[in-house]
Amino acid sequence: MNHPDAYRDQEVVIIGLAKSGVQVAKVLHQAGARLTVNDKKDREQCPEASELEALGISVLCGGHPEGLIHSGVKLVVKNPGIPYTAPPVQKAVELGIEVVTEVEVAYHLCKAPIIGITGSNGKTTTTTWVGKLLESSGMNPIVAGNIGTPLCEAAVDAKTDEWMVVELSSFQLKGTKDFKPAVACLLNVAETHLDYHGGMEDYVASKARLFANQASTDTAVVNWDDPVCRELVPYIKAKLLPFSMTEHLQEGVFADPPYIPDVTDDIKRSIVYRDSHGVVRPIIGVAEIGLPGRFNVENALAACAIAIAAGAEPAKLAEPLSAFRGVEHRLEYVLEHAGAAYYNNSKATNSKATMMALSSFRQPIILIAGGLDRGSDYAELVPSLQERVKAVVLLGETRHKLADRARQAGIEHVEVVDNGEDAAATLVEAVNKAAEFAEPGDVVLLSPACASWDMFRSYEERGRIFKEAAHKL
Repeated sequence: MNHPDAYRDQEVVIIGLAKSGVQVAKVLHQAGARLTVNDKKDREQCPEASELEALGISVLCGGHPEGLIHSGVKLVVKNPGIPYTAPPVQKAVELGIEVVTEVEVAYHLCKAPIIGITGSNGKTTTTTWVGKLLESSGMNPIVAGNIGTPLCEAAVDAKTDEWMVVELSSFQLKGTKDFKPAVACLLNVAETHLDYHGGMEDYVASKARLFANQASTDTAVVNWDDPVCRELVPYIKAKLLPFSMTEHLQEGVFADPPYIPDVTDDIKRSIVYRDSHGVVRPIIGVAEIGLPGRFNVENALAACAIAIAAGAEPAKLAEPLSAFRGVEHRLEYVLEHAGAAYYNNSKATNSKATMMALSSFRQPIILIAGGLDRGSDYAELVPSLQERVKAVVLLGETRHKLADRARQAGIEHVEVVDNGEDAAATLVEAVNKAAEFAEPGDVVLLSPACASWDMFRSYEERGRIFKEAAHKL
């Protein structure tokens, strides 16, 4: 797309309200575009509509009207969550109208260099951590996008001496054309969102959009241990700065000594950076990192590589790596009850995320899982369930699938809960059942391995209900 100013007196359609849709509408309205904002939800479910109508913007709710998309429309900006199979999006594609997401609009507005972070797991923790590392290095970060301020809102006021640190989903990246981050990071790739993308090929291609427009003056930070990330390396034109848990890299950020499967000795392990001259510079001992779990060491490696690519001094990274205590709904400690520790990992919306969470504990685990059925068979969960889980409590569309896998793993206590349409009551019952199985020294872990939308508006709502139920025990 062009800069928003190029759409003065041009017809632009925005599909989907929410915060990002409102901010895009304000930006394009300010630029003089002739806007129509559309949301299929009923008017009473679109509280944002009044704010836009007060500015003189046309808002249509309650469906996608006939004629919304026509040959006179110059641009469609869609909410990332709206699939390309939605009728107005399909119509736009058929007519050759450019379809983008908010990320593309924000890129054309933003004067600050952009750090883009994507991956199947760890995005929010790593993005937040990068903000802390840059702040500690005096580098003026603005953390925006999926977490916090909508990207367009932040981009309008961003200055050249600041850094825009952005968490990006495959949904957002699929709708980009010119987007070009100065530093781009792909954390990992796991099987997820296949209902949206239709298969892994489109999912990986959407993630790879992050690197598509980078030049040799930009930096690509990639997980050297992830085979899908490695396969993309030949197509990346930017300077490569990898990170690794398992290899000593010629240049990059890595664990020293490397991790060996099923062997942990973090007391003697450090995170180090080897620069382009071969000089190895220590950053922090792994045991000093503020977040538990091997996967958070991987997040820390990525965050260090990103910060260094942006110009941070490795010597200044230890304090914020140690002080950071994590993000809500990501392996978040809730409380101790009757000697058992309760953790909220509601953000675990795929099997790999749950496997990573399970590997973070040495104690016996009572796992609460289940949610939206996206077609996964969950076979990869079985070894982790066998190794660490003593009981499971299951809910949501996938409850019976997961129950079959739990029995396959030989778990004796498999409980399925379902209170019909009362999602909150179902989750409360799940917490109460888990508490019955828990003994002193155990961990009760909400780590669903599934998205939340079959029962809840968001993973945040699911996590909050879990925490409230735990506090009421």
